[in-house]
Amino acid sequence: MSRIGKLPIQVPAGVDVTIDGRTVSVKGPKGTLTHTVAAPIEVTKGEDGVLNVVRPNDERQNKALHGLSRTLVANMITGVTQGYIKALEISGVGYRVQAKGSNLEFALGYSHPILIEAPEGITFKVETPTKFSVEGIDKQKVGETAAKIRKLRKPDPYKAKGVKYAGEVIRRKVGKAGK
Repeated sequence: MSRIGKLPIQVPAGVDVTIDGRTVSVKGPKGTLTHTVAAPIEVTKGEDGVLNVVRPNDERQNKALHGLSRTLVANMITGVTQGYIKALEISGVGYRVQAKGSNLEFALGYSHPILIEAPEGITFKVETPTKFSVEGIDKQKVGETAAKIRKLRKPDPYKAKGVKYAGEVIRRKVGKAGK
């Protein structure tokens, strides 16, 4: 039995879960998310609002999908209740970010500013010109958007300049020894 997959999912008050065949819809105070569970896996609604993820047999593929499906449904519930935030930082001389409506404009040492448009369901919050965050209810979209932004100027291992996640430790390299 999958250790993650066998755990029941608690549904908090104010969250409505609808199961229609393989499609699971979660509606909460922050919005609605829908996910289609992989073929052999089933999601069942138990008493007092507890969800269980069940697999038909112990085949290797089903074991893998069991834990994955349970985690995806649990992440949907967390997303519609609390939401997800990915904080990023910019370091480097002249590197900065500013909000342009719902979009972000970056100055990252290129000859032109870079404009990033907010995908549907994602909001950007700029705290300072070097600190900002990506927020939303879909964990995958938040992480993907943050990764795309980080990819614009990855942290340099020699000077640690670039866009990095808050709290990320950049492994530094020693420069060449001069005479």
